[in-house]
Amino acid sequence: MSGEHASRQLIDDYARGDATMAADTVWALEAHLETCAPCRSHLAACVATEAPGIAALLDTVRAGLEPQLDAAVRAPSRRVRPRWVAAWLTPAMAPWLVMTVVVTLMALLLDAVASPSFFGDISPVLAIAPVLPLCGVAASWSSGLDPAHELTASTARAGLPLLLRRTTAVLVVVLPGLLVGGWLTGTMTAAQWLLPSLAFTSTALALGSVVGVTRAATGLAVAWGVLVVVPASVTGHVPLVLRLVLQTDQLPVWGLLLALGIGAVIARRNAYSTL
Repeated sequence: MSGEHASRQLIDDYARGDATMAADTVWALEAHLETCAPCRSHLAACVATEAPGIAALLDTVRAGLEPQLDAAVRAPSRRVRPRWVAAWLTPAMAPWLVMTVVVTLMALLLDAVASPSFFGDISPVLAIAPVLPLCGVAASWSSGLDPAHELTASTARAGLPLLLRRTTAVLVVVLPGLLVGGWLTGTMTAAQWLLPSLAFTSTALALGSVVGVTRAATGLAVAWGVLVVVPASVTGHVPLVLRLVLQTDQLPVWGLLLALGIGAVIARRNAYSTL
């Protein structure tokens, strides 16, 4: 890359399918081509001269598809979403975010009508707050829930950057809801759940580089439910794990877990493009 455009030699090598090009160089070039019309024009010219076989294949495919496309019935026009919406959100996330909001509202309702001994005098909102963002994170990079996952995963900007944008979108929706819930119940402060929530999120992303983000987020949420939420609702006593979350002197531990999770995500950043 040189200046604002890719070098001609680099584009020529890319058009020929040079197998010796480094993976990060290919990624950077493809990301640049998305936004640079002059370089795309040069690439089109290079394909015709440097890779005539590809040009002939494209012409053959185009000739075969044109009659079918001309005969196809045009679909009704749909409202075009702004580009930033597609960059930060996926259609599969919408029902998950709605579900997360509904779970928060149900916890608020339970907090208002439950008996004092229920959850061991602990707000149900506080019991689920640390893992609530995981519901949306589980859907942020799910191949089973996103019908366009294969197409998205093949783009140059897929991988960790896209995953972080979608995770941020989840946190922007969930965290304000928890803040409002804590204010309405008056039983918890942001210091009690914010760091644990962020620590769980970073841990899910870190484990996701090995087992997949959806599996990691779902596994952590289920483990928290089995170890904390279910025992608290059945016995009426606060589990030891939840007591550790409530104690403000444990915040440095959660801060350390958050830092370790972020460090693992950075160290494994190249693995997310192959999920």
